[in-house]
Order: sequence, then C-alpha cells, then structure tokens
Amino acid sequence: MNDLSPEIIQYKVHYLRTIDIFCDLDPSEIELLGRQTPMQRVPAGTVFFSPEQRAEVLFLLKEGRVRIYRLSPDGKVLTTAILEERTIFGEMTLLGQQLHSHYAEALTPCLLCLMSRDDVKRLLLSDPRIATRIVEILGQRLVSAEQRLSDFVFKNLPQRLASLLLQLSQAPKPRLFRPSSAQREISLTHEALAEMVGAYRETVTKILNELRGQGLIELRRGRIILLDEDGLRRLSEQV
Repeated sequence: MNDLSPEIIQYKVHYLRTIDIFCDLDPSEIELLGRQTPMQRVPAGTVFFSPEQRAEVLFLLKEGRVRIYRLSPDGKVLTTAILEERTIFGEMTLLGQQLHSHYAEALTPCLLCLMSRDDVKRLLLSDPRIATRIVEILGQRLVSAEQRLSDFVFKNLPQRLASLLLQLSQAPKPRLFRPSSAQREISLTHEALAEMVGAYRETVTKILNELRGQGLIELRRGRIILLDEDGLRRLSEQV
C-alpha cells in the first residue's frame, strides 16, 4: 500500500493511535507512520513465527489476542504469555526479543502492522518517546514472566492458578442491554489456563469449580468473573 486513499490512512491512524508505544505522538506523526507500515488481517490459528520459521519482524497488534508458547520434546504445550491488543511482539534481537524457541499463534482473528528490522530502527528507535515506551512494555513483560517463574517454583497448583487469574483479569467489556459491572474477568478456555500453569485441563477445571464453590469466582460461558479478588490474593500468597 504505497498510494493510500485518505479513508485508508485515517483507518490506519485510528488503530495506530490506540497502540501504547505511540501514545505520545501527535496526529501528523501517527499519520506518517500509517503511510509507511503495512497492515494485515489474519484468521485465528495463524502462526506468526516458530522455531522452524524465524524472521526478524516486529508485529504491532491492533486487534485480537496472541499466545506465545513452547513445546516440549513430547509435545506438551507451555503458554508463556497471552498478549492483548495495543501491544507489540516478535523475534527482534534489536529489541532484546529473542524468541527463537517459541511459537506465536493468533487465538482470535487479528489486525496487525508489520515492521522489519530497518523499519524498527528508522521509525521507532530513532524517536526517544517511542523507544522509552518500548522499554517500558518489554520491562513489564519481563516482570510478569519472572513472577510466573517464581510461582512455578514456590507455589502449588491452586495458588498458581489464583495468581494467574489476578494477572490476566481485565475490566469487563461493555455489553448491550446488560448493566455495567466493576468485577474483572478473564476470557480464556480452561485448556489455555492449564497450558499456562503446567497442568492438565481436567485438573484446572476441578480447581476452578472449587474456587467457585468458595465464592471466589463465577464461571460463565467462555469467561471467568472474579468475585473476590482479595480472597484470590490471599490464596495465591498462602505460605
């Protein structure tokens, strides 16, 4: 897309404006980025990179959800991160993102911008405002990874699951004809949660039912509602 219509430019600018690393830019600067970054829609199940398919590409996730995971020699899946919209990911040694042993897969249909190594150097790292935001995002991701590693070592499975629910929870999305709620929620399958805590799906389902019985969560179709965050926190921090 080199000769883009004003409508397409505005469409891209709208999405770029929502990505965290561009929050300090003014509209004209974001429009310039929109003219230089290709945008692509992909279906759920798309694999962006794998140990067999490595490429120095940075993805700007505008819509959708992506999981980063590893496979053991016997095929067991360990999900290391679930990425929501408005963030970045990719195999990019320039940013310290060395994920050559990982897979990245679209959990839902996604809308993305793609940047090469040269694009990152020219358009992102040359601007200290964007570079600072990138450092913040990758730093937060490292803290989250270290927390989950610590949970694996020091916590039992119910504690790990409670801690994960707190980490993943988000404010509920508005729904038509339903009253708003302050309770936070997670939209992930039991299987996806199991892959993040290193357990079987059946075991995670059993623990979730126990948490529901204790009044800590509510289970709905495709969603987990956190009813008692303080109770989950106490469980996750039990000695």
